[in-house]
Order: sequence, then structure tokens, then C-alpha cells
Amino acid sequence: MEGLLRQQGFHAAADPAAADLVIVNTCTVTATADEDARKAIHRLHRENPRARIIVTGCYAQRSPEELARLPGVAFVAGNTHKDQIGAFASVLDGCEDYHGEIRVGEIARQASFLSAPVEDASGDRTRPNLKIQDGCNNPCAFCIIPSVRGPSRSMPEEEVLRQIRALAARYAEVVLTGINLGRWGRERGFGAQRRLHDLLRRILDETGVQRLRISSVEPMDWTDELLELMAVSPSIAPHVHMPLQSGSDAVLKRMKRRYRTRHYEDRILRAARLMPDAAFGADVMTGFPGETDSEFQETLEFVSRMPFTYLHVFTYSERPGTPAAALPGRVPWELRKERTRELRRLASEKNLAFRRRFVGRTLSVVTLDNGKALSGNYISIDLARPRPANQIVELRMGALSRDGLLEAGALPVLAG
Repeated sequence: MEGLLRQQGFHAAADPAAADLVIVNTCTVTATADEDARKAIHRLHRENPRARIIVTGCYAQRSPEELARLPGVAFVAGNTHKDQIGAFASVLDGCEDYHGEIRVGEIARQASFLSAPVEDASGDRTRPNLKIQDGCNNPCAFCIIPSVRGPSRSMPEEEVLRQIRALAARYAEVVLTGINLGRWGRERGFGAQRRLHDLLRRILDETGVQRLRISSVEPMDWTDELLELMAVSPSIAPHVHMPLQSGSDAVLKRMKRRYRTRHYEDRILRAARLMPDAAFGADVMTGFPGETDSEFQETLEFVSRMPFTYLHVFTYSERPGTPAAALPGRVPWELRKERTRELRRLASEKNLAFRRRFVGRTLSVVTLDNGKALSGNYISIDLARPRPANQIVELRMGALSRDGLLEAGALPVLAG
């Protein structure tokens, strides 16, 4: 969006309080996300009353009228119109007559992948994210995303390659992302039925990208072809993020997830055999409606025996508009939070054990712009001396840090 605005002659303000125009890109995955967006809009208007505010993203797609009523909001642009932000901004430039204008289409009918060229807006970012897929066809009971992102759509293959080439000229590592990334290329009318591993092979063969990292992919989309390609390619980060949600088959069924624990176990153990030093991460939800003590215990036991190196643990919260919001058997909030804490304790233990394995070893890392680096297998590294950002280098690990590793020779940072 910043790139689109730059094309219209705008430039980034150093501070929102000094801006003529503020873009708020919203999430709506939980009610808390909605509340955070409203608070941000109120704060922006209070601190800079003259600024025109354009609200876009998933909350804007789901409930545009609600946002249009907020003070300072000049335009609400849903995900169907996000690629027109530059045009809306130009209309607002110097015009005082707009308040609460809404531009939202029917996302379920969206057939094309909307994207703008990736721009190097700030010049100091590392590890850019390139979204090559949008939308989701999965019917997960807890998720509002399909109704605000629409059906699965893919960036055309030649456009992916073009953008990767442009990014590879400036960055050492590029992250491929999507709402349901593993479904890239699978929609009807996309041409030859291509798969993510086919795209990756072309990226490796036809671009100069030094390191490619794959973001979250659903369990059953981690095909043998994809895992085997990752295992043999030094240019793909050894990092597998495979959403789990629950280690109980009964809960997975209520969630309307399209796999069971035996399927998940087969995929992640296959990945671990091929890439024993890789990072293995998962999203896990606690307190889904009807989750019993024994079902939560199944999740704990499943997580314990899987080769996870980190977890993103979420406490279930009711999302109006989803099937799960109407399910019986709500778990008390305090019990949900306790289960979250228990899973996070387990995740911390597994992460610590994983990091210990690499003390004294050499890891390939990409240097960041904050004095740190990130290993291919997703470990945060404190550098022993300043290094230019955006370089892939081999570093020897010295000791554990609080949440990562220290390069050999780096001094630990003491807590204040």
C-alpha cells in the first residue's frame, strides 16, 4: 500500500501525528482484534484531528458501516478494494467533503489475485514477505477468514518469479506467505495444475534468491515432493510451520479440520526424518467449545511426543459469525487461560532443548537490521559484533541467550 501511495506522489510521514493521511489495515480474526483497531482509530484521530483516515483490511470487509461511523474515518475500503488505496487517497487529497465513504464488494465472488508491485519503501527492512496466495476454502468452525478473504486465489507464476527477482536483488532472504499458502496454484482456471513445490523449483532455478523461507502451510499440503525439495536445497530455510490447533481427534472433528492426529504425525515425522535440525512450529488452540480435561490432556501428550521446536498457543475466543460461536460447552475463561499457560510452559521446555543442541555448532544465518540475526532453522542470534544487514553468513554459536543463542564471543545482555 505504501508503494501504491508513493506512485500517487505521497511520501511517508515520520510520525502519525504529522500525517495528512493515515491508513489503518485491520484484522478481524478475534473480537479483541476489532477492539484494538477501534482504539487505534480513536487514538489517531485524537492525536491528529486533521488527518484523513482510510480503514482497510478484514474488519473493513466484515463490518464497514461500524468503522465508517468512527470519528476521522474518511474512507472504508474492504479487501475487495485494497488495491485502490492510492486512488482513494488521491480523491481525499485536499478535499474536506468525505466522511465514512464505503467501498466494499462481495469477496466470495473475488476470482483474481489482487496485488501491487513490491516496493522498497523504507530502505532498511530485511526479510520481506511476498504474499503469493490469498483466500481460503477450508470450513474451519472457529475461523472468520474465508468470509472476509474470499476463496483461494494465487498470484500468477510468472508474476511470482518477477517479484522474487526484484526482491532478490535487494534482500538475502525472502519469505513466501499466503492465507492458505499450500493451495497455491490449485484453483480452477489457473492453467496447468501446478503445486507449490513446482513453483519453488522454478524460483530456485530461475532467480538469484539466496534464501527462501516458507511460512505456514496446512498439514496435508506438506507433500512428500515439497518436503524432499526442502531437504536437498540449501536455499530453502529448514523451517516447517504446520498448524495443529488440537491434539485431540474429537476436538479436530468439532473444529471441522480436515485431518486427524495420525495424518499430522505422519507429515511432521516425515519432515523430521528428512530435516532433523529443522525448526518445527505449530499453532495450537486451547478452550475450544466442549474441550474436556481428557481432550486437553490428549493435546498435551501429542505435543510432548512431537518434534516441535516452538508453538504459537492461542486461547479460543468466540468470534461472532463463525459456527463455533454457537456451539455448546463453553470452557470457563480462566480454565482456557490455564491450559494456555500449561502449553506455553511445555513449548518453552521444548524450545530450550532445541537451542541447546546448537551450542558450539555453526549455523547459517541472515543478518538483520537490529543487531541480531536469524538462523535458517528459526533461532534468534545475538551477534558478537556489528554486521551489515541483509547478509547470509556462517556463525559459530557460543551459548544460550534468554530466547535464542549468542554468537561465539558475544557477551550476554543482563536484565535490568
